[in-house]
Amino acid sequence: MDFYKKLNVPMSQPNISDLEIELVNAVLKSDSLSMGPYLREFEERIAEVANCKHAIAVNSGTAGLHCCVRAAGWGVGHYVITSPFSFVASVNALLYEGVTPILVDVDPLTGNIDPALVSQAAEDLACQGEASRKWLPEKNSDPMGTLKGILAVDVFGQPADYDALNETARKANLKVIEDSCEAIGAAYKGRPAGSLADFGVFAFYPNKQMTTGEGGVVVTNDADSAMMIRALRNQGRAPSDTWLDHTYLGFNYRMDEMSAALGVAQLRRLPSLLEARSQVADWYEEELKDIPGIELPKKAATTTYTSWFVYVIRLDRSINRNEVIRKLDALGIPSRPYFSPIHLQPYMVEKFGYRAGDFPIAEDLGARGLAIPFSSKLNRNQVYQVASALRQVL
Repeated sequence: MDFYKKLNVPMSQPNISDLEIELVNAVLKSDSLSMGPYLREFEERIAEVANCKHAIAVNSGTAGLHCCVRAAGWGVGHYVITSPFSFVASVNALLYEGVTPILVDVDPLTGNIDPALVSQAAEDLACQGEASRKWLPEKNSDPMGTLKGILAVDVFGQPADYDALNETARKANLKVIEDSCEAIGAAYKGRPAGSLADFGVFAFYPNKQMTTGEGGVVVTNDADSAMMIRALRNQGRAPSDTWLDHTYLGFNYRMDEMSAALGVAQLRRLPSLLEARSQVADWYEEELKDIPGIELPKKAATTTYTSWFVYVIRLDRSINRNEVIRKLDALGIPSRPYFSPIHLQPYMVEKFGYRAGDFPIAEDLGARGLAIPFSSKLNRNQVYQVASALRQVL
C-alpha cells in the first residue's frame, strides 16, 4: 500500500511544453492582450482542424453552446431534443434561452444519443397530440411547443451518429448543434468532429485533449451565423457597429490573447497530443482486458478515429463503485464517477419532475462508469500501477 501512496498518479494533467510558455510570454511582452493576432491564428487553425469555413473563439465551451442556441433562434416555446448523458452545460445552454429540453435515452455501447429514439421523438412531437406527451417532461412543458432542433453530444471523444441525426433533422426542418467539447480531432466516417452539424463546439478545459486554460470555439460553415456569434461574444457588437454601439443583446464571451497563444501552441502539437492519449488508451486496454468485473470502452462502427478525452470503464452491477473508489484512493489512485445523468440533477428534478427510471440506459451507464487516471503525460509504468491497483481492489 505504501508503494501506491508514493506513486500518487494524477487524475489528469495538461501537457505544456516550452513552446506554450514561449508564446504566452510573447503576448505578455506585447501591447495586445485581447482580440489580437494569436486569436486570429487560433481561429484559422481550428477551422482547418474541423474543415469548416468559420471558427469563433469564446471563453468556454458553455459560452459556445449558448451562442449557438441563440444563433439558431431557439427560445421560449421551443423544444430541442438532447441527451441526459452529458456534462450539464449541454442542457444548461438550452435553459438559458428558455428552451424546453426533450431528453431521449442513449446508446448503451457509446453513451451517445440514440438516433432511433430521436427520430421517433421528432415524429411524435410533430403531431402535438397524445403521442407527443410521452416525450415531454412531467412539469413545466408547453404541450403546444414547437420542435426546433437537436443538440447531440460526442461523449468521451466519439462522435454521435450524425448521418442518422441529420436525416431526422432534414425531414423535420430542424437545426443541429454538435457538442464536440470532448472530441476535437475525432472522426466520424472519415469526417472531422465539429463539421458534422450546423454548428460544432469545442472546449479546452485543462483535462481536455488540448487546453487554453479556459476556452472554447464555435465552428460553422454558415456565414450569417458566424457573424452573429462573433457579435454575441463581444457584447452584441456587429461588424458595422462603432466601439459603443451594440446591435444585439450580447455577452462578454471573448477569449483573451494569452489563452489564444496557448491554444496556438497546443494546435501545433495536436497530432502528437492525440497520439499520446491513444497510446495510453491502448496500454489500458492491454492491462485491463483480463480483469473480471470491468467492461472496457468500445468503439462504434461509425467512428473512424476516437479522440480520447477520458478513460471510463464500467463496473459490473454487482460491484459497489463507491467502495472501489475508496479503496483505490487508499492506494493513491484517484478515480471519479462519470457522468451523473442530467435529469437527476436537483435543479432538473425540481424544474421538470424527472425521477429515477426515466432514462434507464443513461442511469445504468452513470451508475457503473468509473473514470481512472488519464492524460497524454501518463507513462507505461503508471498505467501498469493503476491496473494493478484495480486488480487488487476487484
